[in-house]
This record gives sequence, structure tokens and C-alpha cells, in this order.
Amino acid sequence: MSASKPDYYAILGVFRDASAEDIKRAYFDAAHRLHPDKNTAPGETELFLEIQQAYEVLANPKRRSLYDATLPPEIEVNSVVKHEIHFSRPNLVRLGEPQLIYALLEVSSREEKTALPTPPLNICLVLDRSTSMQGEKLDIVKATAIQLLRSLRLEDVLSVVSFSDHAEVIVPASVHPDKKKQESRIQMMQATGATEIFNGLEAGMREVRRTLDPSRVNHIILLTDGQTYGDEQSCLKLAEEAAALNIGITGMGIGTEWNDIFLDALASKTGGSSSYVSKPKDIEVLLVEKFKALINTYADDVLLEFIEQSQVKINYAFRLQPEGGQIEMGSPMHLGPILREGPLQVLFEFLVEPEALSADLVTLLNGSMKPSITARPMPIPPIRLELTREVRPNPSAEPPPTRILSALSRLTLYRMQERARKAADAGQYDAAARHLQNLATHLLSQGEHSLAKTALFEADNLERMHAWSASGNKDIKYQTRALLLSGVKEKAR
Repeated sequence: MSASKPDYYAILGVFRDASAEDIKRAYFDAAHRLHPDKNTAPGETELFLEIQQAYEVLANPKRRSLYDATLPPEIEVNSVVKHEIHFSRPNLVRLGEPQLIYALLEVSSREEKTALPTPPLNICLVLDRSTSMQGEKLDIVKATAIQLLRSLRLEDVLSVVSFSDHAEVIVPASVHPDKKKQESRIQMMQATGATEIFNGLEAGMREVRRTLDPSRVNHIILLTDGQTYGDEQSCLKLAEEAAALNIGITGMGIGTEWNDIFLDALASKTGGSSSYVSKPKDIEVLLVEKFKALINTYADDVLLEFIEQSQVKINYAFRLQPEGGQIEMGSPMHLGPILREGPLQVLFEFLVEPEALSADLVTLLNGSMKPSITARPMPIPPIRLELTREVRPNPSAEPPPTRILSALSRLTLYRMQERARKAADAGQYDAAARHLQNLATHLLSQGEHSLAKTALFEADNLERMHAWSASGNKDIKYQTRALLLSGVKEKAR
């Protein structure tokens, strides 16, 4: 639009056909972010006044109708992010049986990397200090926490919470901490008590909320070596509250005793993921890498809202990049972050029932994406996302794109270990062993000899002992997950 005629829909970050309720919700979200009582940065008062003006026009049906009559045709090109869709096949086939089709979604910044400011951080480390952490593990955790504290920029906030059967705030959230004093408090952490994650997570949420700011990357990093008992549902509910506040959660499990299914579920509610720390010496590497990724955040989450289509089901959604992990089903769906250095990539599996194939065109997904970009105080216009495929009498001879073939090949490995684990959990040990043997065959064909050997070893364990080794299921799960990301990196070179 011309400079003399502001686009009120873009200012509020809504579509032109947004409902009155959508407009109201967008206004309150933007007003909360930009209200002069909370934001004193140069120019933000003017932005708040623009938000108010846009709302006053669009919330009034008569004024909105008059304003709409002055608008030029809508051009649906988002000026901030771009997206691409790659399908596993160009069309569906008119058959009397269900069909699977895959779609690879890539979302990235339109801006040059050098032009993007790095966002300030508001991070809380929630650290397990239970008795099992005693010794090398806790020593490395403390040393790394001090290293991260020393690396903070002036605009960053880092808080530290330790927990066992109760939580303690070691480093309170503050913009300009007394680092020497905070380092000594971290050094004084002692291992004691049992593991109760909810206590630590709740205290971590309080610290992040103390300095919660939409212009920051607000994130909790939970590090534990044990299982929590009886408070899992409370933790998951807290993660939902974190997601509503745009607070991300990353879970890191040390050793073999923690519950990876639970940590995956906890993190995925916010668009995050879990990591496996097989050896204590890897704690430092993973924590430092996570901090670097947070500093390189462009959008801290992309929210996908959609209406489920009749006779079409999203079977599975898996984030390939930047952090591999299964995405929780349902709308809204937290797809995860976009980094400055690379796109967000998500692979969807759709199951299409025969009843949907009578028409000439099938809608797989109809919805919108909304990125949350910390560097931009103004709302980001949503992106319409409509995935459709033609239905034809015969399959196409056109081969699938190479990038989706590569993604599917590596995802197949991950799905094989999932099937093995599911069968073992159901007591079907022979079936689980066969899945692992098939996995080993595929791994060998891709040159992954070490992981193939691990899969065969675990297959033998399940057949003979009806049990995994201490680290077997986590080794296979997280190493096949890492292969997904390594495949993306190879394509990017």
C-alpha cells in the first residue's frame, strides 16, 4: 500500500477476512507487547498509537466497510518470511483404498542474515541436583553454567534454578547481575534429595516471567538425569502455559535413567525438543550449542492453525531442522523456531481415505502460519497455507524431488526404531527384534556401520533377554534422529 494509506490489517497481523474476534485478540496481543507503560524503546510509543488507530477502524463494522472499499487487491506475499512446499508425488490416484502422501514444508527469513539483529535472551537453566547427579555430572553442570554466565551480553538475562525434591533459585533473573556473587552461588550447589521436575520447572517459569519480554527469546533449559514420579501431568500443563506465553522449553537428559518420552512431550508442547547426553563430558558441548542456537534465533516459534479436512488425517509431523523432533498433533501446532542461518523444515505424513478421492482436487491442509519474531515489535502478518493435490486415474511418472526422498529415507530409519520400541513395550519382543534387524540392514546400506552394530546388539538382547541394554533404546533413538539433521546439512552444502 502507499505510504499515505496504512494497511491496518498488516499492522494488526491479521487477514483481511479476519473475524471481529480475531481482530480483537490481535489488538490485545499487540497492545500488551507495545504498551508505553511497559516499553520505553525509541519509536515503540508511535507503534502503539498505530495499533490503536488500526483497531479503532477495524473494530467498527461501518468504518471497516468504508476502509475496505479503499483497499487495492490483496497480494499474499509475506514481506518477512517465505515458505516452500515439496510433495512426495504430484497427484493422488483414484483408488478404493487409503493413500499416503508426504509434504515437506520449509519456512525461512526473507531478510539477509547480516541485516538481522541478534535477539536478547531471557533464559533459565533448570538444573537437577538430586543425589544421582553427585560427582562429575554436577561438577560439569556448574562449570558450564558459570561459563554461560560469563558469556552473557549486556542485554541478556540468565537465571539458574536447581531442584531435587524442592527447588531453589540460585541466580535470580536480572538484567545486570553481580556475576562474581552469582558464580559463587552456583559453585555452592550440592547434590541431595530425589528428582521432582515440576518443582524445578515451576520455579524456572517464575524466573522467566519476571523478565518476560516479547522482544527477547524467552526459554527454559531443563537438565536432568532421572525420572520424575507423579507430577508428569502437572509438568505438561505448565508447558502448555509456557507455550501460551511464547516461552520455549528444551529438555536434556543425562545418562540412561530419565524418561525420554516424557521430556519429548514436555518440550514439543512449546515447539522444543529433547536431547540425549550419553556422557557427562558432553554436557558442556550441548549446553553451549543450545545457547548459540538461541542467540541465532530469527523466529522463536511458528504456530500452525488449521481446520481438519474430512477424510484426510495428518498422521505424523516431524521437524527435521533446526532441532529434530516429533511435533505434537492438533491445532494449533507448534512447528518450532527459524534460525538466522537456515530454514525450519517439517515433514508431514497425510492419510487420505478413498471417500476424499471422488473429487478432482483434495485439500490436505487448510490453515495459516504465524511466526513469532522477537526482533520485530509489530505483529507479523499470517501466511495462508493450503495444501492440495489433484486426483487422477493413474499415478504420475514424475519422480519425487530429491530433497523429500532424502528426508523420507532418513525418517524411515527413525520410524523403524519407533516401531521396535512400540513392539517391545507391548511385549512383542520377536517383532521388535525384526524391526531392529531391518533397521540395521538399512543403516549398513547407508554406511552407518556403528549404529547398525548397535541395532543388531539390541535385537539380540530383546530376543534373548526380553529387554534393552541400559542405553540401547536411547542410543538408537537419538542417533537415528541425528541422521535426519545430518541429511539436511548435507543438502545445504
